[in-house]
Amino acid sequence: MRIGVFVCQCGTNIAGTVDTQEVARRAGNLPDVAYATSYMYTCSEPGQQEIQRAIREKNLQGVVVAACSPRMHEPTFRRAVERAGLNRFMFEMANIREHVSWINNDREANTRKAAELVEMAVAKLRFNQPLFSSQISVNKRVMVIGGGVAGIQAALDCSDGGLDVVLVERKSSIGGKMAQLDKTFPTVDCSSCILGPKMVDVVQKDNITLHAASEVESISGYVGNFTVEVRKKATYVDWTACTGCGACIEKCPSRKVPDVFNENLANARAINIPFPQAIPKKATINRDYCLHFTKGKCGTCQKVCPTGAVNYEMQDEIVTEQVGAIIVATGYDLFDASVYGEYGGGRYADVISGIQYERILSASGPFGGHIKRPSDGKEPKDIVFIACVGSRDASVGRPYCSGVCCMYIAKQAILTRDHLPDTRVWVFYMDIRAPGKNYDEFVRRAQEEYGVQYIRGRVGKVYPKGDRMVVQGNDTLLGVQVEVEADLVVLATGIEASAGARELAEKLRISYDQYGFYMESHPKLRPVETNTAGVYLAGVCQGPKDIPSSVAMGSAAAAKVQALFSRDTIETNPQVALVNERVCISCGKCIQVCPFGAIQWKELRGGIRKAEVLPSVCQGCGLCNATCPPKAIQLQHATDNQILAEVNALCA
Repeated sequence: MRIGVFVCQCGTNIAGTVDTQEVARRAGNLPDVAYATSYMYTCSEPGQQEIQRAIREKNLQGVVVAACSPRMHEPTFRRAVERAGLNRFMFEMANIREHVSWINNDREANTRKAAELVEMAVAKLRFNQPLFSSQISVNKRVMVIGGGVAGIQAALDCSDGGLDVVLVERKSSIGGKMAQLDKTFPTVDCSSCILGPKMVDVVQKDNITLHAASEVESISGYVGNFTVEVRKKATYVDWTACTGCGACIEKCPSRKVPDVFNENLANARAINIPFPQAIPKKATINRDYCLHFTKGKCGTCQKVCPTGAVNYEMQDEIVTEQVGAIIVATGYDLFDASVYGEYGGGRYADVISGIQYERILSASGPFGGHIKRPSDGKEPKDIVFIACVGSRDASVGRPYCSGVCCMYIAKQAILTRDHLPDTRVWVFYMDIRAPGKNYDEFVRRAQEEYGVQYIRGRVGKVYPKGDRMVVQGNDTLLGVQVEVEADLVVLATGIEASAGARELAEKLRISYDQYGFYMESHPKLRPVETNTAGVYLAGVCQGPKDIPSSVAMGSAAAAKVQALFSRDTIETNPQVALVNERVCISCGKCIQVCPFGAIQWKELRGGIRKAEVLPSVCQGCGLCNATCPPKAIQLQHATDNQILAEVNALCA
């Protein structure tokens, strides 16, 4: 076998701490290595042309590139060797940047380690075999899970591109958290005015199918051919007949139902439409409070409904959708402020969360847009905002910054002063983080134009004093203790992963971090893709971000789907597991451990069962290979012989 080795200098990234010329010299002395050289930037166009030239002139049968992470440039080099006539799997890459030059400054030790990594790659390459992809057809329908602003944007962009879209939303209306906002920063424009037209577009598009009050039950299949079962939850109202007239809501006698949309600051009815701009504008019955379900009587809504839409016998329905790609836009939840017992969130009526204050500010909120204290309905004269409640605090398991709290505090402070110019406003903060376009200017506007008093320091305690609240804190800039008496305290709660995110990740077979946010395939180069082909991310499900970033991610995910669907067939990855039926003992362990459901039983003559890998589903993780007792299942391009060859080269 004739092997070529190319050692990349990567400017000083590698050559600064590794003698690349010496690594190439040592590689040239290895068995089967017919050519070895060091090059400045191997991934550049001249660098790739150098590899192709050497393949042709030296009759190379395999190539090793010692450079950066294969995660970054392996596809680049595979395409390069393929253009020169080699099978792209007759290529190996040794990572001598992240694994060597970036972690140590000892040039001699680095050079030795880099040479050893190259030797291991050469040893593995000797056992490589050409692998070939197959083609699978593509179902050009896309499912978007989550109907917040990111999901809506993704659905509309896909729709505008001519694709059929299935939009699944857990709640009875789309809109997500943005629908609950009064204004948006830094432009202070009406949230509903921005979001409303997009929500209407969703139901007016002929190629968008909306499943509201629905959840994903199960997902099977693979990129281009997913089968998704959606559970449409019983709303006890036939939405095909409901006109949203509101007659049932007006007559419902059960009037003390917590209003979830208004963050429990008001009461709703047992049959309800969450908010005036809801899409779909259809009524749903909360059976936990409906007198028909709790006491077996009433039935008023059924009697007054002019279209006979109320159906107490309605059951959950399972709908099966066939799609080729899935965009996940499941949004976020807000941190439960009651965890901070010292702040009194959940115990004192006048200590509220930021989203509750947002509903108070809203004209469609519980107080008609008038700022009032929840306890007695009086206008507050002194309001204190407390930042970083559930953010940047490892003690409550939230060490990350939620990214939006500093900004929505500034927005709410400005709106407060607009509503009640005589109100005094204080903000206790740790650090102001306002990196977006016009964000820092917006915070300065709150301070300089609106006279909001910013105090740098953490709050230690909030407690009642008469009909007011006392906020005890620390001003770290002045080095003094501070006490502020307030009529209303607003806790700027941070962002956390939405409830059920982990369970959905298991169904989607995608990864999530320790906080429950979904993990992208690459944080810089593939920010909306996952490690499961055909599944894309949009919005805050991937991590805290603001509305513009969420919308951008929605459009980016839609663009990725359009690119995927631009062809009628998709090329599969041949780096999959393969079963040797003669060795397989039918123990089924591989089926049990496969996280992608890619292995199934295959019936042979005589009723004998053997494991069989579905190449289009297999993601090449290797769990089956490691689990199989008789080693009957091998991962192509990472076989036991190839791995042992690397180990032997290292230990020789």
